[in-house]
Amino acid sequence: MSKIQSPAEILQFKPPSPSALRAQMALARAYFNPWFQGLDTLKLDRPALWVGNHTLYGLLDVPLMVAEIYSRHGVMLRGLGDRGHFELPGWGKLLVSAGMVLGSPEHCAALMEAKQHILVFPGGGREVMRRKGEAYQLIWKQRTGFARLAIEHGYDIIPFGSVGPDENFQILLDGRDISESRLWRLLSQRLPLDAYTRNGDMITSWRRPGTSVDAFCGCCNPSHFALTADGSFVTTEKGIV
Repeated sequence: MSKIQSPAEILQFKPPSPSALRAQMALARAYFNPWFQGLDTLKLDRPALWVGNHTLYGLLDVPLMVAEIYSRHGVMLRGLGDRGHFELPGWGKLLVSAGMVLGSPEHCAALMEAKQHILVFPGGGREVMRRKGEAYQLIWKQRTGFARLAIEHGYDIIPFGSVGPDENFQILLDGRDISESRLWRLLSQRLPLDAYTRNGDMITSWRRPGTSVDAFCGCCNPSHFALTADGSFVTTEKGIV
């Protein structure tokens, strides 16, 4: 489990230069060829809370958007992340190195008091683990604490939408199918599966495998990973290399 930084520690984060971050995203940008609408019209002289939809798997579009905003406006978004990220060895450390913090009221308030731009996905992991027919639906479950903090700190709220990732996968088996299966019911008699999966919200969906545009080639599901001597996290994904 990665160490969760305190509200004071998160303010010590030093982002890379805009050019360095853009270079890191060069391969992904060339492959996905993302298109951004409306960024040039933004006036970011005031700190803001960026609120948007989480897409399937959630990590295809977010880094590209963060890098683009940083490159154009010199504004680095600090993402609020689910506690589950920090429970994965290496993974939490990787996200912290990119500026993510625990999505708690205390951490969010600390960032706002420091006048930093903040990125939040109220749908969290449940929007990442979408079911069949839920493409682009907002599943926020009355999570409005971020809005109250924005009002208290005089923050602007910038809503945005990410379109494209939900169309990249064909869901064959989703969390509802799994939780209603006979095997799941049998295992639930012996294991606290509802507690492990937050009443089924964190059950992932199974996609059609393959390397075509509408198939799942392994993104975000590493087949090999290692920690190097300097603490860096290295991973490869099936179908990519």
